[in-house]
Amino acid sequence: MNAFLRLKLALTTEWPAIVPYDEKRWAETREVRGPVEEPLALLGPLHARMAALLESLTAAEWERGYLHPESGPTTLSQFAALYGWHGRHHTAHVLALRRRKGW
Repeated sequence: MNAFLRLKLALTTEWPAIVPYDEKRWAETREVRGPVEEPLALLGPLHARMAALLESLTAAEWERGYLHPESGPTTLSQFAALYGWHGRHHTAHVLALRRRKGW
C-alpha cells in the first residue's frame, strides 16, 4: 500500500518528500495476527491497479519521482525496479519458510 501511495504522490506532486517507516514495527501491529488470506486478498487487486498505472506511464512520467530522506531522489523508473526486486525478495522468504515447515 505504501508503494502505491508513493507512486501516486510522485505522479501528482512535484518531487514529494515521502515518509519512511520502520518495517519491523509495521509488521508487528495487532492486525497482522489475523488470517493470512485477508492481506493476500488485498494484494492481488492492489498489484493489478499498480500494474495498470505503471503500464500507462509516458516516458516523461517515468522520470518523475519522490525524495526519500535516507536514499535521496528516486525516479519512478528506479521505483519500479526496486519494487520488482522487493516482491521477488519477499516471495523467496515465503517459499523458503514453506519448504522448512513442509507446507
